[in-house]
This record gives sequence, C-alpha cells and structure tokens, in this order.
Amino acid sequence: MSERKIYVPVEATKFIEFDPKVCTGCPTLEEPRCVKACRMDMLVKNPESGKPPLTIYSDECCDCGCCVHACPRALQGAIKMNYPIAENVRWKEKKTGKHYRIGMPNPPSPNNRPPSGGWYPENKEKSY
Repeated sequence: MSERKIYVPVEATKFIEFDPKVCTGCPTLEEPRCVKACRMDMLVKNPESGKPPLTIYSDECCDCGCCVHACPRALQGAIKMNYPIAENVRWKEKKTGKHYRIGMPNPPSPNNRPPSGGWYPENKEKSY
C-alpha cells in the first residue's frame, strides 16, 4: 500500500504556530475548534488523527486571534499567534547603527536629550 501524501502550500509567513506535542487536533470533534472559529478559512482539519490542523494561505490571516481564543489548550501552548512584522516596532540608533526592537532582552537607555522645542516650551503670546 502506497504512502498517502498531503500537499500544503508553503507558508510565506507563520502568523499561527501549533505545538504538535500539545495540540491533538480535537480528535473527539468533527472539526477542531480553531478551524471552526477561523474567519478566513485558512485552517483545515488534518487528515491524520491526533495532529494539529493544517495552515493554508496564511497570508490571508486577519490577525483576529479567534483561533487562539477558541482553542481549549491555548494556555498550554497548543496554538500561538505571531503578530505581523509591521507591528513589531524596530528602530535604529544613528550613532552606532545598532538595531533595536520592543521586547528585546537588553534595551538601550532612554533618550535624555530634550526635544527641539525644549521640555516645556514657553508660551509665547501671539499677536493677531
């Protein structure tokens, strides 16, 4: 008997990640809860019982998080939502050229230099 192959499009981005050690694919249900909750229909039930759902067309994800909230094992890490790179704020220090991002382990010290108008710009009377 030949081995059955399942073809899934290659994901350009991984907005949703499943931990196969924790996610069982809701084997007692006809359709996993995350699959049912997905607004964009980008999750499908895995044909292999006991395995996490398959993600197809992950670029269509609207980042609503319905799949994560519907999962009964989300708190154990069965499903994880990775928010888009555009929402992961990054910046570059001009002097050193180092790149930083929010949530990094050793963030740079705060900028103590006053803004160009000063901390408390004087209120100048405007003549009309």
